[in-house]
Amino acid sequence: MKKNKYIPKDNWEGLKENFSSDSISGFMVFLLALPLSLGIAKASGFPALYGLVTAIIGGIVVTFFMGSRLSIKGPAAGLIAIASGAVAAFGEGEKGWQLTLGTIVIAGLLQILFGFLKLGKLADLFPTSAIHGMLAAIGIIIMAKQLHLLFGINPAELKGKEPLELLAMLPSSIVHENAHMTEIGIASLLLMIVINSLNKKKLKQIPAPLIVLAVSIPLGFALHIKTDGEIANFALVKVGNIIEELKKGIFKVDFSGITSAPGTFVQYVILFALIGSIESLLTAKAVDELDPYRRKSDFNKDLWAVGIGNTISGIFGGLPMISEVARSSANVAYGAKTRWSNFFHGLFMLIAVLFAVSFIELIPNVALAAMLIFVGFRLASPKEFVHIWHVGKDQFIVFVSTIVVTLATDLLIGVGTGILLELIINVINGASLKYIFKRNIFVHHLGELNYKIDFKHHAIFSNVPKLKNALVQIPLGSNIIIDFSGASIVDHTILHIVHRLKDELEHEGTKLTIQGMDEHISFSQTLTSTRTKKKSKQLA
Repeated sequence: MKKNKYIPKDNWEGLKENFSSDSISGFMVFLLALPLSLGIAKASGFPALYGLVTAIIGGIVVTFFMGSRLSIKGPAAGLIAIASGAVAAFGEGEKGWQLTLGTIVIAGLLQILFGFLKLGKLADLFPTSAIHGMLAAIGIIIMAKQLHLLFGINPAELKGKEPLELLAMLPSSIVHENAHMTEIGIASLLLMIVINSLNKKKLKQIPAPLIVLAVSIPLGFALHIKTDGEIANFALVKVGNIIEELKKGIFKVDFSGITSAPGTFVQYVILFALIGSIESLLTAKAVDELDPYRRKSDFNKDLWAVGIGNTISGIFGGLPMISEVARSSANVAYGAKTRWSNFFHGLFMLIAVLFAVSFIELIPNVALAAMLIFVGFRLASPKEFVHIWHVGKDQFIVFVSTIVVTLATDLLIGVGTGILLELIINVINGASLKYIFKRNIFVHHLGELNYKIDFKHHAIFSNVPKLKNALVQIPLGSNIIIDFSGASIVDHTILHIVHRLKDELEHEGTKLTIQGMDEHISFSQTLTSTRTKKKSKQLA
């Protein structure tokens, strides 16, 4: 992507300059976010209304603090597994929801602290395959529950079930499906698949979920699901009146879990803070690559902003929020120029909550389930498995192990297993434990704007923050050589990051050259596959 010399103005000047493009993009993103926010809330065990409340806070409040220009803040499918797990662990229902809010608030405060401590580089400490394994596991967890709802199964029958139990129950749900709900659900899912597979740009300008609603709502009327005695109580979305909710009490959060269930409380605070921060940072990085003006986000500031959003959201009953990838990429595609598109997306959501609830409550729940199944499938796409296999068997082991352990236990243990496995595999293939936390990257000034970065002992995922710190110290426009000749192993994560940085730096006038891998043997034909000098010990 060629760097655009023109840079849109920011802050209030940006609002005046780009009002038209940002308001239009914000409206289009709102149309995409409305059904997804409802579905994510329901799948998380939260009242549907508070999925919309989260998007409102993410737009109207967080916009003024965020460090990225084009990301959209709101509830994310990637946190469904954690949120629903927390609600279940705290006893389900309203009590489980309110105790979960306590963990979200504390996690939000931690994220604010992360931002102040400049821990925006947090995501760099995780192996690429473990992160992809985590996302794929989340996709499978989402599908494990939503597939039952697609067939019209009462959500009450699924409460307290673990992902593997839910997968085992699928044949029974298919046999006992509700015909009318299934027809609407299958039609909605097929629409999501077909629309997203078409290459017609004009059709893609209309959010696929909006088309699904345009079809599923009339189908719900035609099939009389609102009056079907078997499913009437859960066939349609129930949002409720926000004014009535406020009369019951503005603050929904309950912190008593700190004393009544301290272990569970701490576990979910860590999960929300850690996984939420990683997902948000990864999205912000991805959106920077899509930005036609090649602007760089302030990741520490963005982390701080997300923390503010989560703290406020948790206090008032909302879900945890992140920079959400699907809505953010759509925001870029719709022509957004500045952070104000995120604000407008939240503003339109507020207007909908105040004036359009009667319409929202015509949405069949199976349509929301179909949208989430599509999201889950994209996270756990077979293409992802094939890609990781081609990268190398070492990375496939980490990827699949992260998925399996996450499904069998939880996200924290799953990601931890992936990191530990990556470290063990790297040690088997030549990495030195002695230098995991010691300096092994050296920068040499070769004169004028010429620099060389040497790796000693190994070049693995734990070196990424050190490498980025070294590159920050080198002036833009320099010629940089990264020399791996002194490393016994160069793993997939470090190569993936180096090649991405190479592309990014070229846009800023810096030339980055990779050398010193003539003696290394690659684990596969992929450019970023792990390479080692110790062929006899390869775990490939």
